[in-house]
Amino acid sequence: MRFLMMTKDDQSAGGPPDERLMVEMGRFTDEMTRAGVLLATGGLHPEGTSIRAENGKVTVTDGPFAEAKEAVVGFALIEVRSKEEAIELSKRFWRIIGDGEGEIREVLGPGR
Repeated sequence: MRFLMMTKDDQSAGGPPDERLMVEMGRFTDEMTRAGVLLATGGLHPEGTSIRAENGKVTVTDGPFAEAKEAVVGFALIEVRSKEEAIELSKRFWRIIGDGEGEIREVLGPGR
């Protein structure tokens, strides 16, 4: 099963991460990569483009958008055996990072 774990911008980050956090996150990422669980990870630019299709008309709007706290700013695509395993990995991530908010969603469709 594949899951997309996403972090949202809570506007509380007060600067660059400290060295301890970088070391712990590096170990966690390396462990998940070696285990074949981590498929992709990255941060997302805070500004984006919204695309909406309605009645055959496509509208494109450039951001930033009003609800920045709802914006997804980072992601990890993982492959695990169950939703419970995805939740446990997400809990480990948040124990390293600290306060924040995110989502976990199952990726549907053909796998690799």
